[in-house]
Amino acid sequence: MSASEKINQPLGIIAGGGEVPQAVLNAARAQGRDVYIAALEHSADESLCHNVDHDWYALGQGGSIIKALRQRHITDIVMIGRVKRPNLKDIRPDLWTTKVLARIGIKALGDNDLLVLINDALEAEGFKLQGAQDVAPDLLTPEGLLTKAKPSRHEEADIAHGKEIAKALGIMDVGQSVIVYDGVVLGMEGAEGTDALIARCAEYRGKKHGGVLVKLCKPQQDKRLDLPTIGPQTLDQLHKYGYAGVAIHAGNSLLPARDEFIEKANKSKLFVIGVTA
Repeated sequence: MSASEKINQPLGIIAGGGEVPQAVLNAARAQGRDVYIAALEHSADESLCHNVDHDWYALGQGGSIIKALRQRHITDIVMIGRVKRPNLKDIRPDLWTTKVLARIGIKALGDNDLLVLINDALEAEGFKLQGAQDVAPDLLTPEGLLTKAKPSRHEEADIAHGKEIAKALGIMDVGQSVIVYDGVVLGMEGAEGTDALIARCAEYRGKKHGGVLVKLCKPQQDKRLDLPTIGPQTLDQLHKYGYAGVAIHAGNSLLPARDEFIEKANKSKLFVIGVTA
């Protein structure tokens, strides 16, 4: 199949929340591709589904999503967006999802393990998983300073320290983010997510201002799945709680609506820098 034929293939987007699903949809439409949205209930934004073929699905309805994709002759899919962590007792998996989860104890899974398992199951069904960046390359974070504000010498040291901690955290498949202030790790991301981490660490820091958020892709991460993403809500949190800025993994993280994001960071006098691991 030629590159031009490939780009005309219809695309399925299994969508959670945030800005990235919309960016992927926009890029696919610009390429002339037909798009179907499998929107996840309680996670995907309703605005994403305006004027596009879509259905809403509860977590656990993997079999129903597969049926809808096949009816539309879709093999290329992207899984992207924030998904609210459900209470396991509230999930009612269909037969296909039950079979997938039965292959490994769900309680033993880390985030990356679960995503890889789902990917393997989808590929076994004949689907081809793409990363958001494969459809919309402009989403990738560039290397270097992106804002007018820049980190101080002490903040550069905090970034370097944070990178080492974030890599170790990623190897354990726990999270992607850490916050460092004056050489001290104030907190590491857990199940609560990045924005809650920012608020929690501000309490530990007290009335002082400063500190950096470091967000890296996990070393073992399948780059098609769950790349670190930072959006305006995270900037709002950093500004609200008096942080200095954020360092995010260049080439291995997603930065949707980059121009607007950088403008917002500049107005908030926050630095944003793309770093290598």
